[in-house]
Amino acid sequence: MRKVTLYIAQSLDGKIARMNGDVDWLDQFSNAENEDYGYSSFLESVDTTLMGNRTYEKIHSFGIDFPYAGKENYVFTRQKGKHDTDFVKFIGDDVASFVQGIKQEHGKGIWLIGGGEINSLLYNEGLIDEIYLFTMPVTLGEGVPLFSGRLVERQLKLIELSSYSSGVICKKYRIVDE
Repeated sequence: MRKVTLYIAQSLDGKIARMNGDVDWLDQFSNAENEDYGYSSFLESVDTTLMGNRTYEKIHSFGIDFPYAGKENYVFTRQKGKHDTDFVKFIGDDVASFVQGIKQEHGKGIWLIGGGEINSLLYNEGLIDEIYLFTMPVTLGEGVPLFSGRLVERQLKLIELSSYSSGVICKKYRIVDE
């Protein structure tokens, strides 16, 4: 079975974006060693991405080529009338069943990019296998939380802890209570 990994950065106060969805604060950290925090290696380990519609719209607003063009990309939305593009397929119904289904397919890992609502839904359904949580040395005060709403109780096991000269800390967890 394929694994779903939530690979995401948050502020020290648990925000993954500003209230308007901006993630400009991620670029403010000194990174003299040009460390990619394992991103390239992680990106090679996945062939599928999952994201909420607001996350997709924010990526689309950057005015760059779609960064995950070589992967299967699914965007979850409640909006009717969204049309698939060359790069993404929109999923509107029964998100949990859809994700359970693609976990059963042959392939590499599945990257849950975010945001907070889809993170909570998949976590509560027991569909996230690992969490790579990068905590950035900044507080935002307000913004989009890592998880939106109430979470079910789950046990996680810390499998790796890394710190970087930029002040970034990465905690890798495996969900163990399933």
